[in-house]
Amino acid sequence: MTVDATGRRQAKVLIFDADDTLWENNVVFERVIDDFLAWLDHPTLDRAELRAVLDDIERANAVAHGYGSKVFLRSLAECLERLRERPATEFERQEIDRLAVALVEHRVELMPGVAEALDELAVRHELLLLTKGDQAEQQRKLDACGLLHHFRAAHIVAEKTVETYRWLVREHGFDPSGAWMIGNSPKSDILPARAAGLNAVFIPNENTWVLEDDELDPTDTGVLRLASFRDLLRHF
Repeated sequence: MTVDATGRRQAKVLIFDADDTLWENNVVFERVIDDFLAWLDHPTLDRAELRAVLDDIERANAVAHGYGSKVFLRSLAECLERLRERPATEFERQEIDRLAVALVEHRVELMPGVAEALDELAVRHELLLLTKGDQAEQQRKLDACGLLHHFRAAHIVAEKTVETYRWLVREHGFDPSGAWMIGNSPKSDILPARAAGLNAVFIPNENTWVLEDDELDPTDTGVLRLASFRDLLRHF
């Protein structure tokens, strides 16, 4: 924590990830994947092998088509077709849609302590929100979360790259060395923010999407590792 000569916290720019940082998200996708792999009931491949096939397809589709429920359903259908070596039938596509109903009906469920912590942090610091994914899908979550009044601005981007963070710095005119990106994804929240000159707060989520994982440098003093969202209040 940085304080001024009077012992007060110095205001900083805090940039928050949304999915799996402010609210649960990927756990819903994981439940659908569990149901999908059980339904496939492949005769020779075990669950880990099936998941590896799906991960490869999702990785390719994320690059080509982005993120969100529609791309996810596309990946499930392509996984089925690859494993069964034929096009999916209309019945199978309907079954995939049925399995994924939870994605459409899922309500925004805030992580523990998020609302209370943001109430305090918004008084002391300037808050921004940066989320990636399908524009309409992410906007629906933002509108439903009840948190937007805390943020100076909320941005939905297709991907979080080093250039995304550099753009954010230019857009809002802040000093990156006094700003912190807060999120659960090493790939999207921590590493590109650090490469752009920002500090970062890593709050792990056990349900983080496997494709968002990456190695963090344990000696990097610009990355603060916290166990929970509430712990932000001890540092900012």
